[in-house]
Amino acid sequence: MAALGGLLLSLSFAPAEIAGAAWVAPGLLLFCALGTAGAPAFRVGFAGGLAHFLSSLYWLLAMPFTWHGIPLAPGLAWISLSAYCALFFGIWVWFCWRVFPGNIATQAPSLVAAMDGFVSVPVWKRIGWAILCGAAWTALEFTRGLFLSGFPWNFLGVSQYRLLPVIQIASFTGVYGVTFLVVWFSVAIGSSLLVLARKPSVQRVWSDSAAPLFALAGVVSFGMTKCLAVPSATRHVKVALVQPSIPQTLIFDPNADAQRFQDVINISKQALQTDPDILVWPESAIPTLSEDNQHAIGTLLASHPVWLVFCADSSDILPTGATAIYNSSFLLNPHGTVKAIYHKRRLVIFGEYIPLVRWLPFLRWVSPVGEGFTPGDRGVQFDMPGLGAKISTLICFEDAFPQEARAHVDSDTDFLINLTNDGWFGDGPEQKQHAVMAVFRAVENGVPLVRCTNNGLTCWVDAQGRIRQVFQTGSSIYGAGFIAPEIPLRNPATGQTFYNRHGDWFGWTCCGGSALFLVLGMRKMSRDSVVTVQ
Repeated sequence: MAALGGLLLSLSFAPAEIAGAAWVAPGLLLFCALGTAGAPAFRVGFAGGLAHFLSSLYWLLAMPFTWHGIPLAPGLAWISLSAYCALFFGIWVWFCWRVFPGNIATQAPSLVAAMDGFVSVPVWKRIGWAILCGAAWTALEFTRGLFLSGFPWNFLGVSQYRLLPVIQIASFTGVYGVTFLVVWFSVAIGSSLLVLARKPSVQRVWSDSAAPLFALAGVVSFGMTKCLAVPSATRHVKVALVQPSIPQTLIFDPNADAQRFQDVINISKQALQTDPDILVWPESAIPTLSEDNQHAIGTLLASHPVWLVFCADSSDILPTGATAIYNSSFLLNPHGTVKAIYHKRRLVIFGEYIPLVRWLPFLRWVSPVGEGFTPGDRGVQFDMPGLGAKISTLICFEDAFPQEARAHVDSDTDFLINLTNDGWFGDGPEQKQHAVMAVFRAVENGVPLVRCTNNGLTCWVDAQGRIRQVFQTGSSIYGAGFIAPEIPLRNPATGQTFYNRHGDWFGWTCCGGSALFLVLGMRKMSRDSVVTVQ
């Protein structure tokens, strides 16, 4: 049953995107462990988490690395990453029943007795427990996004990206507020159904579920007001976004470098016919910033003067004498002069760097990255005075990190641009799972976010989280071409969001509250053990 709950949770993310499944799955997963404690409760949660991540991260198997035709390395990555993430689900179920205000997990002789014990707990304690369950899930997601460089993929709140009135709360709490609301609601509804099963009464049902329903109504009311009170933009810039759709196998082939770069140039010439203000290329569009490529870029800008934003490797000599290699984004003015460079700060583990390789050199055999990249140390604003615009770039999955996007948005930043290459994973749900996280970075910081990708999903997201003007060839998002949307610049009357000013206060509060109740619960268990022995 817990595994089915995990599969149900996967339905809330791409490709199915059934948002309502996320409002049911956490409660189902939790109540599958009713009557258990300790290791058995952990195993129930782990089983549900493993089913969820195996079914939602299967696109890892599409990475073009095979051993005798077998995707051995992708398979190991898929299984190990899913198992790692499932640990957080196991901890959540274990924690929730550990701090439950009763002894149903340790003293109930049967499932029926456990249900009766649950219902016998005063309603105000069950309400507080449901809130604590929501805080604990949120704290564990927050931890997963930071621990070991972080893997903030498919946070529960992200599944609600199409419910615009609900997700506006992220401008205060970050995506974590949406996660908390969904889990709180799910656990409270599960409690109500359990009460209804044992002691049918409309009054009893409402007593458990009224609080999250009223909270949801308040969030929706706030969100609708916020969406309707958007000040109109007075200035726009036209941004041409090139999607070259280069297969990852060609990116690994040095013999194909010249042709694939020429394909990018050809699409750019078509895009420049729309008279954009800014031309944007995705990550991996340029094989290397060689002299020939720089000459080609100079020729392109000489015939169509625009600002150009693109990605390429760069290097620098460190004070130690070692050479640092960076994954960088560049801003070129219409004369072809480099005006700003940003070095990517959030590197992909085993894709751009190998952890602990200095002490465990054999790890080089499991990754193709060689010496790897060096992370940058700061965000960089790309100022374009001729346009009166200021932007900041995120590279690859940096837009999955709320903290990273926030660090790139100043009080006068007009919008964010994400340059990414999701061609690693073929044509699959990874592109959509990645793209919808940009919705929350836009809402959290109150600025649009423009996505330029290698093979989908190229689009832009407005400051309220609406996905606008998606590039498609026919019905496919994976082809080659361009779009040239007009992006609104920041209205002087629009201030910074609460989240942009104050950061992850909600996530840290959930961590602190959960830790406090865990300590109190463990102390109570110790006292009870002493009394039992005496």
